Amino acid sequence: MIIFRLKTRIIKKDKYVIITGAASGLGKEFAKLYAEEGHSLILIDINENELHQTAECIREETKALVKTLTKDLSLAEVSQEIYDYTCVENLEVFGLINNAGFGVFGNFSETDLKDELKMAGLHVLTPIALTKLFLKGMLERNEGEILNISSLAGFQPGPLMSVYYSTKAFLISFTEAIARENKNSKVRISVLCPGVVNTNFRKNVCANKEAKIKSMNSCPRQVAFYGIQKMRLGKVVCLPSVSCKFLSLLPRFLPRSMARNIVYNIQMRNRG
Repeated sequence: MIIFRLKTRIIKKDKYVIITGAASGLGKEFAKLYAEEGHSLILIDINENELHQTAECIREETKALVKTLTKDLSLAEVSQEIYDYTCVENLEVFGLINNAGFGVFGNFSETDLKDELKMAGLHVLTPIALTKLFLKGMLERNEGEILNISSLAGFQPGPLMSVYYSTKAFLISFTEAIARENKNSKVRISVLCPGVVNTNFRKNVCANKEAKIKSMNSCPRQVAFYGIQKMRLGKVVCLPSVSCKFLSLLPRFLPRSMARNIVYNIQMRNRG
């Protein structure tokens, strides 16, 4: 059994890492890894009960300082509220993990508009705002880490999950651009693009709850570990498996009509 653990570093306890969507799944694993390394945490999620359970578990296991904020991150004003909170509390933010997200399955003409606008806010507007607000301080201190969580879905069109795929494509493009702008600083900016990971997302997005979607990556901890490690090595686009690397390149060589059809058929088989 391989144990995925970050190398021990000398960390100042007053340096915080913000993790969105931290109550479960990948967000929870990011929180554990950073806490084990010695960082203090600001965990944010809409699920208050599960968030507090995760925070208490991390406190008991690592003795880390963990603060929690119960927020609906899809709302435009929430990013400013989070930033203002760190200013009022005088918290130095070393890291930002934009992880919160969800998916909606179905024909675009039939899916719920409110859900998709909420998803667009969560996947696009919130990472823009949080990155804008916290990046400046990181650059002034010339240290920091920003990791946006996209998906293998961001490399191709996604019929039956059109808004989800589109927002994940945005995260890849956005991250690559700002990473290049700040290449000469010591602030690491990367995007993690896993395939299907064994988290609640995989269960919640299915139209048919009996559908079985095979994970393309290993456990969430392994994926989170990979993202942090590659970010620190200067990798901008992080693809955590050989299959992800291969599949991310396919749309470059296939006609787009074929790529659309392939994704549609996969979605129908796995989720329809």
